[in-house]
Amino acid sequence: MNQVILVTGASSGFGAMSARALADAGHTVYASMRDTGGRNAAQLAEVQDYARSRSVDLRAIELDVQSQASADAAVARVLAEQGRLDVVLHNAGHMVFGAAEAFTPEQYAQLYDVNVLGTQRLNRAALPQLRRQGRGLLLWVGSSSHRGGTPPFLGPYFAAKAAMDALAVSYAGELARWGIETTIVVPGAFGKGTNHFAHAGAPDDRARQAEYDAGPTHGLAEDALHRLAAIEPPDADPAAVARAIVDVVAAPAGRRPFRVHVDPSDDGCEVVNAVADRVRAEFLRRIGLDDLLAPHAAQA
Repeated sequence: MNQVILVTGASSGFGAMSARALADAGHTVYASMRDTGGRNAAQLAEVQDYARSRSVDLRAIELDVQSQASADAAVARVLAEQGRLDVVLHNAGHMVFGAAEAFTPEQYAQLYDVNVLGTQRLNRAALPQLRRQGRGLLLWVGSSSHRGGTPPFLGPYFAAKAAMDALAVSYAGELARWGIETTIVVPGAFGKGTNHFAHAGAPDDRARQAEYDAGPTHGLAEDALHRLAAIEPPDADPAAVARAIVDVVAAPAGRRPFRVHVDPSDDGCEVVNAVADRVRAEFLRRIGLDDLLAPHAAQA
């Protein structure tokens, strides 16, 4: 069944792969990105070229997740053109790499704004429509970093992803009676095929970072990256994340999985999440709110 899907952060990485894979699967996909008239003009052209060459319904759209007005305008355009919105794919995000102490509080706030508040802006724009429909899917692209192994110098990113996951879990329960499903796709670290590490931000306090680079932690950053790369299987394919997303969308409504892990390096997040999700389910059953564990038809 054709779904109308809005994807954030679709200029590169998992977002670009997922938007294309979903369009190839026969869906109407809005691949959103910021600054389509400037820094992402080439990416917008690539989306248009892909749609023409593959004869798929893939449309580039302006959406800056750091602007509520931009999120509102993007959703309004989708609804004007399609009359409905079936899937919101929260993918936009940003990574940083460096000593946690060397990042300024303002940098932490900026990272949280992109990775967490960006999802809230889009939810506020899109959820009124999904609730009116009495159906829909929020699909969150998280990260195994929020509960898996924690290599050094990724602390601010880990914190933001943990916050996003907590928000997704809370939304799942609050939206179940509205008939809206939640799936959290949890990718591991992929060193090849994405720009996560290549485009990672650095600490603004360079003097503080230099102390870590010269002190007892001298060489630790390079060593950590080398060791992370060493445990990644040679056949690790980031496109597996896009394929998992296509499978989630294709699954029957009401029977989609709550979480899907795609982590070739197996950093342990799946084990921890299994326990956390079981505890959540048991607690909701204990207090008589187990109907919140799965979406059902909204009550008039």
